[in-house]
Amino acid sequence: MDLGIKGKTALVCASSKGLGKGCAMALAAEGVNLVINARGADALEATAGAIRQAHGVEVTAVAADITTEDGRAKVLEACGQIDILVNNAGGPPPGFWPDWEREDFIKALDSNMLTPIALIKALVPGMIDRGWGRVVNITSASVKSPIGQLGLSNSARAGLTGYVAGTARQVCGKGVIMNNLLPGSHDTDRIKSLTQATMKREGISEEEAIAKRNAANPTGHIGTAEDFGAVCAFMCSDYVNFMVGQNILLDGGAFNSTMG
Repeated sequence: MDLGIKGKTALVCASSKGLGKGCAMALAAEGVNLVINARGADALEATAGAIRQAHGVEVTAVAADITTEDGRAKVLEACGQIDILVNNAGGPPPGFWPDWEREDFIKALDSNMLTPIALIKALVPGMIDRGWGRVVNITSASVKSPIGQLGLSNSARAGLTGYVAGTARQVCGKGVIMNNLLPGSHDTDRIKSLTQATMKREGISEEEAIAKRNAANPTGHIGTAEDFGAVCAFMCSDYVNFMVGQNILLDGGAFNSTMG
């Protein structure tokens, strides 16, 4: 299936590994040129090389912390014309509600709410001028089904979801389609860290923690970055002109609801 985006250019944030890399790979497979970003230069360059070799697209790699003003400025300077924006950033650490102070929430908001908003404000006007654009914000399944130990993430990502709900409906008539993609458990470093936290909290082995995690999902396993990337690529395609401000949950059925 041709998604109609060959020759477009995408900025994919936090894309040296994990879900961001899955998205970058899937877009490259559709012939999309890329600007990819992460803090670690070595992993980022390795990913850029792998994408170029596999798909022959142009890849610009910018090592920077996208959650800082300086980092965003560095990335945006390298961008040029961007048709597709995939917002992504690692979530704040797990914890317990009495331990979080104002500074913890400010840091979470900067990373998981204000950074995506800043990139939307920087890049969407150009998309509007050209009459075509796609924005996919990677948030979390916790937006729909909050996870107690991820209260910082619950709060910041829910704030972004509210912003997108209004903004998406203001720009869709100008050819810019904006939606959110909500991952459940996928095989990434983030899930590995949460597994370690479960082991410590419950005093169980890694094998027991993994078995417990997998058993909690109706599929009996967690997702892959490749599957996630394929859904992201579709949400960036020419076929989503009537999908506006939606929260697409990709969690293997873990969220149990008749109406979503």
